[in-house]
Amino acid sequence: MEELIKLHAATYKELLKNYVDTQDERALYGVEKVTKAFIKENILPEEIVNLHIDAMEEVSTKLNKDYKHSMNFLLEAMISYGLAMQEIQMLREEKHVLESEISVAASMQETLLGTTKPSIEGLDIGIVSVPAHQMNGDYHHFIKGKDGSLGIAIADVIGKGIPAALCMSMIKYAMDSYPEESMSPKSILKNLNRVVERNVDPSMFITMCYAQYLPSEQKLRYSSAGHEPGYYYNAKNDTFKEIDAKGLVLGVSPDSEYSEYELVIEKNDMIILLTDGVTECRDGERFIESQEVLSIIRKYAYLPAQEMVDNVYKHFERLQDFQLRDDFTLLILRKKV
Repeated sequence: MEELIKLHAATYKELLKNYVDTQDERALYGVEKVTKAFIKENILPEEIVNLHIDAMEEVSTKLNKDYKHSMNFLLEAMISYGLAMQEIQMLREEKHVLESEISVAASMQETLLGTTKPSIEGLDIGIVSVPAHQMNGDYHHFIKGKDGSLGIAIADVIGKGIPAALCMSMIKYAMDSYPEESMSPKSILKNLNRVVERNVDPSMFITMCYAQYLPSEQKLRYSSAGHEPGYYYNAKNDTFKEIDAKGLVLGVSPDSEYSEYELVIEKNDMIILLTDGVTECRDGERFIESQEVLSIIRKYAYLPAQEMVDNVYKHFERLQDFQLRDDFTLLILRKKV
């Protein structure tokens, strides 16, 4: 290695002497190749400057003091430059490792939290959930009961990244472990609240809405733990109404109790559940109003539920110049008969 560097240094000096004597551009082409070799051998900028100083003293004996002082100044500058470049390279390598780890974690999250949109007779379901970054801080889950009921969970972690993903995995598997007879919305939230309070860092909270659709009764039962309000669309009156549900976010108090509410669902009525990444979209620096979300849903209400939510998402994605500021999750249930 050392002999190779000495060889490149000798070539550099020869090319420099040639250029000083003749200003031949072939020397410039030659030094370009030598520079590439220096990069390959990890030669630092200050070493090249020092090589240049030594080479110039051999090439010319007429160097004035100002030139020599300027080269020493340049050498000092290159020492700082070289140290900074080394630090940047280390940061790039660390960033690459971190991005690889996040990519693996995102893939694991998709596997662990994956849920299948169920087929429920008489119910049209649409769901879109898109993370703002690689890891999704939003979560949704469907649980189909043996009695034909459908459990629907939608949640948002106050906190992002890998810890949020792990937290959501715990929530999912906690829900899956509960017996079906204890799957009422208020019971689900009460049990999950204890899990979160005991196992999650105090700085991390979870907002959640859990709803249970009962086809035989044409009812939706639901409870909320501080989650973004949903909306009920009454097809007969062509009106949207905010779903009013109160409850403390999960993980704050171990003794939290949750109220349970009911809605009777008629033909073509819709239930709209979402996270704050939908209602807090921005148009430039302006936060949109919730009525703007509802107006876009109304615009595409003639479509099947999945096409409806897909088009609503595309609208707000374009509005934000395809740069989501927060995770976007929108779920729509429409009763068909």
